[in-house]
Parts: sequence; C-alpha cells; structure tokens
Amino acid sequence: MRHLLLCLAAALASAAMAQSRPDMARLDYDLRPRQIAERTWVLEGAVEDFSRANGCNIINTAFIATGAGVVVVNTGPSRLYGEQQRRAIERTTREPVVRVLSLNLHPDYFFGNQAWADRPTQALQGSVNGMQAEGRAYADNLYRLCGDWMKGTESTPSRESVEPGVMQIGGHRLELRRLHGHTSDDLVLIDHTTGVLYAGGLVFANRVPTTPHADFDAWQASLVKLSQWMAEHRLRQVVPSHGPLHSGQGGLDQTRDWLRWLDDHMRASAERGLDLSEVLRLPVPERFQGWAAQPAELHRSITQWYPRYEQQVLGGAAARR
Repeated sequence: MRHLLLCLAAALASAAMAQSRPDMARLDYDLRPRQIAERTWVLEGAVEDFSRANGCNIINTAFIATGAGVVVVNTGPSRLYGEQQRRAIERTTREPVVRVLSLNLHPDYFFGNQAWADRPTQALQGSVNGMQAEGRAYADNLYRLCGDWMKGTESTPSRESVEPGVMQIGGHRLELRRLHGHTSDDLVLIDHTTGVLYAGGLVFANRVPTTPHADFDAWQASLVKLSQWMAEHRLRQVVPSHGPLHSGQGGLDQTRDWLRWLDDHMRASAERGLDLSEVLRLPVPERFQGWAAQPAELHRSITQWYPRYEQQVLGGAAARR
C-alpha cells in the first residue's frame, strides 16, 4: 500500500505543471491540454471537492485526434467550461470534433454539452435517461456551489444514445464497454491503439469516491473486470474522471480498498448499534486521511447509505426471533 501511495503521489506531482489554475476574477478555467499518448490529451481537473475556488472543475476531460476527427471525453461542469474546452482543443489540433462522449450521468460529465450543440453528444441510454431526470436538480446544486462560474449554464443531456462496440476512427481503434456500479450505466472507453483506458467514475485516485448512485457489489465486480481488461489488452495508462492519471492498477486498487472498507465500516457500526451521529464521528484509517474530499465525501456517503445497513441489521434480528 505504501508503494501504491508513493506511485500515485509521484503521478500527481508530475502532472502539477499541466493542471489548471482557475482565475475567479476572469472566470478563466486556465485549461492546459497535457499530451499523454500519441495525439491524445487530457485536461486535468483539481483533485478536490466542488468549490468556487476551482470553478467546480474537479473532472478530467480528454480528447483524441484520430486523424479522421477528434473524439471528446466528458465536457465539464458548466457552459463556460465547455466553451473553454472547445477553444483549448482548437488551439491544439486542426481536426474537427466528430464525437462527444459523456461517461456517466453526473453533471460535470455533461454540463459543458451546451458548447457542443453542433456536434453529436453521446452517452449510454441509461445515462441519457438519468441526465434528463436529474439535470435540473444538478443545476440548482452547482449554481449554489459554484456561483458565477455557472452563468448561462443549462442542463443539456447528451442527445444520442451510444451502444457498446468497437469502432475504427482514423488511426485509432476505440472500444466502448458498458459496466455499472458507480452509476447504473458506466461507459468505459478503451483506446487499443495507444493503450489508454478512460475509466470514468469507476476509478478514483487519491480522492474519496462519490456514491450517490452506487451499487457497491456491482462496483467491485466492475473493478475486477477493469483489472482483467488492463492485463488482457496491455493497457498502459488509466484516465480516471477524478484524481491523477496513472499507469498500472493503482487507482483501481485504491477504489477497491475504499469501497471494501466503507461497506465493512457501515456494517460493523450497525451491528454495534451505533447511531448515525456516532458513525459520522468515527475516524478513518490512516491510509485514507490524506485523500481529497475528506471528510465531506465520506459523510455524504454515510448519511445516504448507513440507514440501509441499520435496517438490514434490524431485519436480521427480527427474523431470528
């Protein structure tokens, strides 16, 4: 575990020069494309929780210049981000954008779609349905958290559903695969040409995972599949939607470790008869204490999920009577 943390810390440090430094006065996200593979760039978000200081830009977005057009991965938390993302891409490559993918239904994956109204914006059908159902609530929350960064932003769900499968675009063999666990529809993109895995919200690195739509067992199963795919296809680079980019299994192992601990922690607390306020005051293991969004994200997860663990324990006790 110590080696894993050191590797991820090194990855974070090496990326620091490429990360944006938002300017609140000018509402400038300062997006800086960092090339991670041949004709492949990432725009790295802050490894933090949503805040006005970072413009609510905590997501990694990416773009691939395939030789037959650009594929964009995720569009950020606001109309403004999408517009600045588009300009950053235009500064980097002359190829036109031919496809805009959002990897799940959470707002920072698709709120920048407003800037891509003239391009195909795509997601899995379950994600599209979720965007349509929850978009207004997302907007209310982000306007409250992010203030002026959200000016003019409207929830703009992806317009087209996309199916899993392999597609050859220019010089890149791209594959879309469907998993679930972080949400009910998690889109994963594999670039077989460069060996880059775009893992979306299934993988968090150096940051507490978000769980509002989680299925913990399915998430763990999806992480096993990602590990298998990485070995099978010799994938060299992982782009999580949140946290530093890394090679190897580091982010997958971190996410798996957190989910296992959180599940065990809530179950054991319920079996001890602790109430919610008591669980919220319990410390986390040392290995998690330095992670971003701690303790806020932990408290959100416990507040949402702990009552279910209490109900399971009470239901089991009633059945034994």
